[in-house]
Amino acid sequence: MSSSPEKSAEKSAEKSADPVDSLVLHATDNHVSWITLNRPETLNAITPDQRERLIQHLTHASCDPYVRAVVITATGRGFCAGADLRGGPPAGERVAGDVARTIRLGAQRLIGAVLDCEKPVIAAVNGTAAGLGAHLALACDLVLAADSAKFIEVFVRRGLVPDGGGAYLLPRLVGPQRAKELMFFGDALTAADAARLGLVNRVVPPDDLEKTARDWAERLATGPTRALALTKQLVNASLDTDRSTAFAAEAAAQEINMTTTDATEGVTSFVERRTPHYRGR
Repeated sequence: MSSSPEKSAEKSAEKSADPVDSLVLHATDNHVSWITLNRPETLNAITPDQRERLIQHLTHASCDPYVRAVVITATGRGFCAGADLRGGPPAGERVAGDVARTIRLGAQRLIGAVLDCEKPVIAAVNGTAAGLGAHLALACDLVLAADSAKFIEVFVRRGLVPDGGGAYLLPRLVGPQRAKELMFFGDALTAADAARLGLVNRVVPPDDLEKTARDWAERLATGPTRALALTKQLVNASLDTDRSTAFAAEAAAQEINMTTTDATEGVTSFVERRTPHYRGR
């Protein structure tokens, strides 16, 4: 088994002059881009610099033909405690429009980068995912969680309105009533309960989290990459459109996909009764 992407990224970070490289570790292994939040002392609360680096890695993954799957995870006992609120301007110094602009250009851009990434994205949730951290996980295409992980819609505890796409994501995952229950009370949701509600695909022991994430990501990385990207687009758009528009988008996606080498390989391998070998093209 190859070395941990976290360890590989740490070695790269030591050679870098950019301090953000030590806070968002990155390594590419077997066509999988591993992105690891690394501020365990703050439960990986995200600073603006970290947010921009996450967006950069996700954007790069979309256009890099070598990358065919992405894993987002974290070090320590927390996945992500949300946005790091320290260091912001006092409330009295804000100008009208500043907050909306900050949310639009900050948290919403991050969640959009996950949803729009053209490669499948797996969240490997190692611990508490709160606020924006929960939404970062839930925006991913697949969610794995250690059985010790928790998901918290923490905003109401701070007297805040959910941001980072929470009011968009949660109703689509669990329905409006459940979404409001989670957001109105802000209670911690165990990994098992999150799986029961459909927020998590699989719950595993903490020691199995990285291995399971690796197995899933490498399986995706050997799949038909463009077909997966088009499928992701269709599913993400399906709840925001009518049937005729969805059917038209499906037909267009099929038309686009049939021009790919992988589609030809898939059909040919079926006819020849052999295992397909997809190249991501």
